[in-house]
Amino acid sequence: MEKFNRLTGVAAPLAMDNVDTDRIIPARFLKTIERSGLGKHLFNELRYSDDGSEKPDFVLNKPAYREARLLVTGDNFGCGSSREHAPWALLDFGIRCVIAPGFADIFFNNCFKNGILPIKLAPDVVGRLLKAAESGANATMTVDLESQEITDPDGGTIAFNVEAFRKHCLLNGLDDIGLTMQMSDRIDTFEKAQNTSQPWLYA
Repeated sequence: MEKFNRLTGVAAPLAMDNVDTDRIIPARFLKTIERSGLGKHLFNELRYSDDGSEKPDFVLNKPAYREARLLVTGDNFGCGSSREHAPWALLDFGIRCVIAPGFADIFFNNCFKNGILPIKLAPDVVGRLLKAAESGANATMTVDLESQEITDPDGGTIAFNVEAFRKHCLLNGLDDIGLTMQMSDRIDTFEKAQNTSQPWLYA
């Protein structure tokens, strides 16, 4: 998993509450277990017309936001059915941070496991960031995970909270597999001892 330390980029505004995982990545695109290639289907129903053409009014289709690295959105983002493809699609598009008043629990947890930083802020603060993000290509924000601060386009700073263990994992690029591999010496010692005491398990 790619480390997350300091992120600077354009923030795209998506002023919608209750954006569910099917809105983020429709179920018909879940046939793959590959993490790459899903970005083109991110917000598919919002981005494309029935004939496959782009809807020019959707934020990620606007020139200023095509390279967005952050998403500022409404409350309860990522609700609905559980699917890890939702953060995969965001990540494949290039979004590494989502800022909202609240998130669905499973989506929130899946973000951390896939290298995306979800930040919960008070609704009025998110409202200010949404307004700032509407300034297009000038809506550049910086998220510093180490100091736990967001720098808005005007240079103001906003503090945010993140649980210490999750912060450690993002800073060090540790997903569940990476955490397990940190215990490789202890795992090897256990397996050798078990192989001696219970050799039939390894036959």
